[in-house]
Amino acid sequence: MIKLVIFDLDGTVCNTIDDLADSTNHAMRTLGHPTHDVSAYKYFVGNGIPKLIYRALPEDHRSEEEHAKAMKLMLDYYAVHYADKSVPYEGVPEMLKALKEKGIHIAICTNKAHHMATEIAEKIFGGIFDRVIGQTSDRPLKPDPFSTNEIIKEFGATPAETVFIGDSGVDMKTAVNSKTHSIGVTWGFRTVEELKENGAGHIADTPSDILNIINNL
Repeated sequence: MIKLVIFDLDGTVCNTIDDLADSTNHAMRTLGHPTHDVSAYKYFVGNGIPKLIYRALPEDHRSEEEHAKAMKLMLDYYAVHYADKSVPYEGVPEMLKALKEKGIHIAICTNKAHHMATEIAEKIFGGIFDRVIGQTSDRPLKPDPFSTNEIIKEFGATPAETVFIGDSGVDMKTAVNSKTHSIGVTWGFRTVEELKENGAGHIADTPSDILNIINNL
């Protein structure tokens, strides 16, 4: 029986790509660097904002100094515009409510900075999540299982009673490293092939698929 479901944030429960792209392009534009199409950002994200900035910078402008300037510009802009265009994916709020009604705990584990993750989750979903954990200086990023294991322990579950859900290979590796069940969603930022190559136990094409898969675990 499943007692706990842990979700990635960006590309899994809400579509944040436009705000991430706008904020990073603001930094690139301010520094005189080329900007990128939103589609490119689907492959820039997933490993935290420092890595996002590194990938967005031109290869010959990735010095520590330039990276620090771009980071500050992006974060200052994103702090104001982090939820201008971000919305939940269709069917996700209803799916989350259904899980809660079954008595299942739901949480978020993301590589986004913790304060941003908590603000976005609250603004878009209210207080429906039982726990939100994002990047902090004392936590290793996914796919390290540190934060996932902390959530599992907090709610008194076992890995066998837990499902990790995400849209990227990083998320699927996190599930593997945590020894939880895994569901890869196809509506996010990465491909089905990436999900399967990194250990996805199940694939969901819609939020209702998540409920069906969990009911059968």
